[in-house]
Amino acid sequence: MTTASLAQTRTLLKNISWQTFKAMLTDMGNERNSRLAYDNGIVEIMTPLMSHENSNRLIEGLILVLCEEFNLEVKTTGSLTLTRDDLEKGAEPDSSYYIQNEFLVREKENIDLNQDPPPDLVLEVDYSKPKIDKLSLYAAMGIPEFWRYNGTKLRIYILTGNQYTEVEQSPTFAPVMVRDIPKFLGESQKIGQLAAKKAFRAWVKQQIS
Repeated sequence: MTTASLAQTRTLLKNISWQTFKAMLTDMGNERNSRLAYDNGIVEIMTPLMSHENSNRLIEGLILVLCEEFNLEVKTTGSLTLTRDDLEKGAEPDSSYYIQNEFLVREKENIDLNQDPPPDLVLEVDYSKPKIDKLSLYAAMGIPEFWRYNGTKLRIYILTGNQYTEVEQSPTFAPVMVRDIPKFLGESQKIGQLAAKKAFRAWVKQQIS
């Protein structure tokens, strides 16, 4: 089954074993733009289109501005393939970041979640509804903070116990109201990406001064 929006297409495969999913990752390699997720025998293949990737890249640029202004070191790991053999779960977020645990993976070229910590923050751009419950999936993997952007709203979730709670502020970047990031994405279409980024930086400085 394949579904499509103007921003992405999603293909769903059912009754797939964990071993088959791992083989798919190997066979498909890293030189692809599709993102795969696996949970409970279901594989979802999401292929981003331009508006999806544009939002993803713009938000990443603003996250890096936040890290700079908060003087936080960061390791960007993009669509890092996250797999847990013990859970038989896997995902490739649109973007992922090590911030609090950056020093633990700074020199690593390969990350193994069986021994390394998961990213501190993951971002998913979901213009269409995922067929796999990403809240449950990332919670099981122990991702502390999860951002989801649907084209209009940015929702922030933090891991409390074994499930996510939606919050008004990111604990990483409080007191900045990162949920207001979408207005700068809209501004970028009017004044340009660099100008919007400059405006965002000034806005962040005002909130933390």
